[in-house]
Amino acid sequence: MGKALFFDIDGTVLSEITKEVPESAVRALHLAREKGHLLFINTGRTRCSVPRDIRRLPFDGLLCGCGICLEYREEIFFEYHLTDVRRREIVRQADKCLVDVIYEGMEDVFFSARVSRFDGLENTRRYMAGRGLGLERYIEQGDCAFDKMFVYTDAHSRREDYLSSLEADMEIIDRGGGTYECAPKGFSKATAIAMMLDRLGMEKDQAFVFGDSSNDLAMFQYADHAVAMGKHDAVLEPFAEYVTDTVEEDGLWKALEHYGLI
Repeated sequence: MGKALFFDIDGTVLSEITKEVPESAVRALHLAREKGHLLFINTGRTRCSVPRDIRRLPFDGLLCGCGICLEYREEIFFEYHLTDVRRREIVRQADKCLVDVIYEGMEDVFFSARVSRFDGLENTRRYMAGRGLGLERYIEQGDCAFDKMFVYTDAHSRREDYLSSLEADMEIIDRGGGTYECAPKGFSKATAIAMMLDRLGMEKDQAFVFGDSSNDLAMFQYADHAVAMGKHDAVLEPFAEYVTDTVEEDGLWKALEHYGLI
């Protein structure tokens, strides 16, 4: 019987060193699909920022935004959105607390009109601009339809005040270095898998998950079969059933081969 395979993007399928999908990973995914398995992306990225190179691969669906948008065979069957009132409050608090934020929506990504003091945010701005995102509207202009955020803080920020303003209805994932990934509470990469399995009529033990970062923790805690890439966040260690090599060192091929999935 076929299995359902769920893959993070960055550092798992897509190399963060070469910015490409290694040929061994491409071959492994195609072979797994030929063997009758269903393949899914399960990412913190919102739908608009899933790279075209990833969309060209043989994935049956996209689970985006830490579980707030689910697509199966080009049909979006679940979406969750923040209200406009809540969005305006989130932006107001960010300005008040001196944090910088990437505001992520289903159709676009939004930045401030001003240049950020955070190099990481400006690097992401350039990356998104190269893909046609974050160009049409600045967050200060309002009416920006975002549903999750990536937050940058430093010694000048009122970090605790800002995070406290989010904690009632947002999940806050510490991504290290004073950065935080924030998505609506009650949703995660684990809830995304559970909803997809329910739609497919499959059981939890048929799911295999592959990831490397702290925002993969929920799906590692959920799944019976969790594969950590060779370079991965230490929080995944207690929940990893198998540790493979890095994606650049044919890690996906080796993991799928280990489980007899190819």
